[in-house]
Amino acid sequence: MFDERSPIYRQIAGRIRSEVLSGALEEDEQVMSTTQYATHFRINPATAAKAFAELVDEGVLYKRRGVGMFVAPGAREVLRAAHRARFFDEVVEPMIDQAVAIGVDLDEVVDRIRARQASAQNASQEEVGG
Repeated sequence: MFDERSPIYRQIAGRIRSEVLSGALEEDEQVMSTTQYATHFRINPATAAKAFAELVDEGVLYKRRGVGMFVAPGAREVLRAAHRARFFDEVVEPMIDQAVAIGVDLDEVVDRIRARQASAQNASQEEVGG
């Protein structure tokens, strides 16, 4: 269930983020309580609480006093925006720097990306069309 590479609370938060992004958890849907997480995954309740606190701080979850934790309205878009920003910082910017360093024309990079996108869209449409 949990790996040794990162703290368990981060893995819990990551799992909930993924479920929100995928639509498995929808806006205003209740998530498992810290006690339920602790019991189900056999972890310290404080560990689950730390994950939930992180998600509340990010605007992914909110608490209804006496009821539990719920997915915040707009949480999916908050997460998408964060992923997009990270994508540009971690993937696109270094790719541009490397392309410039080795003398690759950026128009060629854009053309290659567009061709790959068209190929992926065609493959997706073929899967749907069957």
